[in-house]
Amino acid sequence: MIRDLVTRAGLVLAGALTATAAFAAPAAAHGADAPDGTDYRTEVSAVAPARPGLTVRVVEAGARLELTNTGDRAVEVLGYSGEPYLRVGPDGVYENVRSPATYLNRTIAGDTRLPAEANPAAAPDWRRVDGSSTVRWHDQRALWRESAPPPQVRAAPDREHRVRDWTVPLRAGTETGEIRGTLDWVPPPNAYVWWVVATVGLLAVGALGLLPARSGPGARALAGLGALLVLGGVAAVVFTVGRELDAGAQGVGGVLTGLLGGQVWALLTGLGAVAAGVFALARRPAADFALALAGACLALFAGLANAAVFARAVAPVPWPASTARILVALILVAGAGATAAGALRLHAARPSPPPPAPSPPPSPRVDHGVVVGDEPEQSGPDRAP
Repeated sequence: MIRDLVTRAGLVLAGALTATAAFAAPAAAHGADAPDGTDYRTEVSAVAPARPGLTVRVVEAGARLELTNTGDRAVEVLGYSGEPYLRVGPDGVYENVRSPATYLNRTIAGDTRLPAEANPAAAPDWRRVDGSSTVRWHDQRALWRESAPPPQVRAAPDREHRVRDWTVPLRAGTETGEIRGTLDWVPPPNAYVWWVVATVGLLAVGALGLLPARSGPGARALAGLGALLVLGGVAAVVFTVGRELDAGAQGVGGVLTGLLGGQVWALLTGLGAVAAGVFALARRPAADFALALAGACLALFAGLANAAVFARAVAPVPWPASTARILVALILVAGAGATAAGALRLHAARPSPPPPAPSPPPSPRVDHGVVVGDEPEQSGPDRAP
């Protein structure tokens, strides 16, 4: 039975990894280069002059700017040479295929090859890309794109530094304006401390699997493992929803669309962990197997996949980065700890092999009426052999 359960677990994990790879391609077209964390904090300080219905904010941990224009006049975002780049208005979102920014801003690295028709001096050629009133884009003016940090950061990396004040020019008809913002370096946390906390926690949780399953302490340990896995699953769902909110999703529909488009496995493993935890709390049969499998998926798809926040100052969630680290640590402790404890309990429940049957005594061989191998019977000390 144990072998069948392990085989099923392997098939489920293999299927999950295959499906993850399959979903990765569609996600690449929808902000797949959003960072898992960064040490550069991008903020919008003002839109000048203020216009009714025009708002701008930072999304994806500072990787993109988001402009929403619900006013009755279109607003243009100007590119790096002052050419029209984006147009957002009542009739939707348009991009100028002649603007080099249209191609450079498709990736956060800005390394897209420019086509021959890209010419900032040419007349705009507008192409409609969306029917909404919101557009999001990478803007090199609000990012630090060099591999090495700025000189002031290299001189004092343990201090916060203002890297630059940036502006993005706007235009509405003949009126001009700009988005103003700041780019700061924030010292990263000590990732070693967070990894030690997570490791010690998961070892402590895993040790609960050493308690005899049929004893009173073992039954209470199973209930505790189930409750902890529920907490870890809830933390995974909260963190995943937070990532979608930080990516600009608005409303229940927007969040669900984002979750199903790029965060589906993190969401499913969180919900699966909650279900497995409830299963263990009810002390159902195969609860140990459910703990081990759900915990492994939780630690892999929702814990390790987001562990970059341990080493980054700015996390891709709309809350303080310390909250994100606590959530990820809880996910890892609950997931990996439940996996270890469930595996230990499964191993202890494995039936012992039956003892080997005793070998039968050898039968005597008869050769021509004489029993071979038997000692001759002695009736007295003087009897000849």
